[in-house]
Amino acid sequence: QEQLVESGGGLVQAGDSLRLSCTTSRRNIRNYGMGWFRQSPGKEREMVVVQTTGATTYYADSVKGRFTISRDEAKNTVSLQMNSLKPEDTAVYYCAATLRYYSDIADYIQKGAYDYWGRGTQVTVSS
Repeated sequence: QEQLVESGGGLVQAGDSLRLSCTTSRRNIRNYGMGWFRQSPGKEREMVVVQTTGATTYYADSVKGRFTISRDEAKNTVSLQMNSLKPEDTAVYYCAATLRYYSDIADYIQKGAYDYWGRGTQVTVSS
């Protein structure tokens, strides 16, 4: 059973940056389509960014230009660099991985596309 472990969350002020990381335990990340999702209290889990094994990437409009996903296959890690953070970015951030291939990047936006999920890491942005 694959395990995803997120790290890097914390409490920051608006305008600050944070870098989240997600590490897989069994397979190298090159095998996975990866996604970062987030969930705020009382809201549904929403897509932040998804990336296929071929590096096609799709960002939510709310984070485009501020967040960047990257992979380090040598470290078996996917990272999410978050800049210019806003209070509305406050949420639990989840890493997700899928072995399934979808021809349309839009399919990776769906939570049901993913086989494995991390436990999440809290990001809190104060105003």
